[in-house]
Amino acid sequence: MAKTILTVDDSASIRQMVKFTLSKEGYSIIEASDGQDALTKIGGVKVDMVITDLNMPNMDGITLIKQLRAKPEFRFTPIIMLTTESQDSKKTEGKAAGATGWIVKPFQPEQLVTVTKKVLG
Repeated sequence: MAKTILTVDDSASIRQMVKFTLSKEGYSIIEASDGQDALTKIGGVKVDMVITDLNMPNMDGITLIKQLRAKPEFRFTPIIMLTTESQDSKKTEGKAAGATGWIVKPFQPEQLVTVTKKVLG
C-alpha cells in the first residue's frame, strides 16, 4: 500500500510540483493550502509524512507542527519544512516545534525524492 504524504503550501504550483514529483515515486498525496486546511483534511486519515511551508495564511507551518505534535498519531510522524526561509533562527524554531528536517525553496525534485525516501525508508 502506498505511503501517504500530506503537502501543505499556500502556493498551488508548489503543491502541484510536490504531488507530481512524489506521485511518480508511488506515494499518495493529500494537498492542503494552509495549516488550518491541513488539520481539516487529516481527520481519520493515516499520514506517513508531512511536508509543510512555513509562511502561510490562516495558520503557519510552525503552528501546524505544534498542533500535529500534540496529536498522539502524529507524535512520531516525520515533518519536513519546505520553505524559502533559510535563517538559522527559523530552523531552530522549526526544530523546537517538532520539525524533522528542512528543505529550502527552490528545490530540485530529485532532492525531495531523496529526502522522502531517506525519511520514510
